[in-house]
Amino acid sequence: MLLQTVRPNIVQSIRAYRVEDLAQAAQAVGQHFLYVNLTAAQSKQDVLDAIAAAFLFPPHFGKNLDALYDCMTDLVHKSGPQPGFVVVLEQLPDNPRFDREAREQLLDVFRDAADFWGERKIPFRCFYSFQ
Repeated sequence: MLLQTVRPNIVQSIRAYRVEDLAQAAQAVGQHFLYVNLTAAQSKQDVLDAIAAAFLFPPHFGKNLDALYDCMTDLVHKSGPQPGFVVVLEQLPDNPRFDREAREQLLDVFRDAADFWGERKIPFRCFYSFQ
């Protein structure tokens, strides 16, 4: 029932939601749950490396924002029908090497992915928190 209270295609702060509750909610409705803890990440490259590892991106992942978008959309879309996604980006860095602009660029990729899946009537919810 938790996901019924959240728009189906959105990127938002995790706020009062708990990661465990989001994972259970995704499982209950048969959606993919993608989680990454970015506590150790300090730079854009660290963030992209951690996301690629946690989300099991292919070895040819280009480790840039365009490649991230491609992996979150085209690559998955071409693999067949999708039930929906709950994505958690926990502890995004907040430092000079990954500043507000870098965070917004990253979140824009996930917003664009939410739009991509929304056009296909597939739920894509992304939650994030900062260090």
